[in-house]
Amino acid sequence: QVQLVESGGGLVQPGGSLRLSCVASGSIFSINDMGWYRQAPGKQREKVATIMRGGTPSYADSVKGRFAISRDNAKNTVYLQMNSLKPEDTAVYYCNADIRKTVLPAVHNYWGQGTQVTVSS
Repeated sequence: QVQLVESGGGLVQPGGSLRLSCVASGSIFSINDMGWYRQAPGKQREKVATIMRGGTPSYADSVKGRFAISRDNAKNTVYLQMNSLKPEDTAVYYCNADIRKTVLPAVHNYWGQGTQVTVSS
């Protein structure tokens, strides 16, 4: 089995920073794209940022210049550094990864359980 476990969420004031981490564990041969998504109450889940295995990032327009995604392939970990946080960033943040479990090319998509980020004064 494969598990994605997020950490680092919490309550922060507007303008503050948080760093999220997500560790993938279990039967893993390699990990392709990893990313962060978020879902606010009453809204659909949306992409925040993704990163390819080689390190190429992609960001939603709403977070460009404020958030930075990175990964450590040796640790099967993806990070999201969130700066200049705004109340509208409040949401449950989910980790996502495309994982190969064996040498075969089949890729499986996995989600973490989510971590709450609340931006409020």
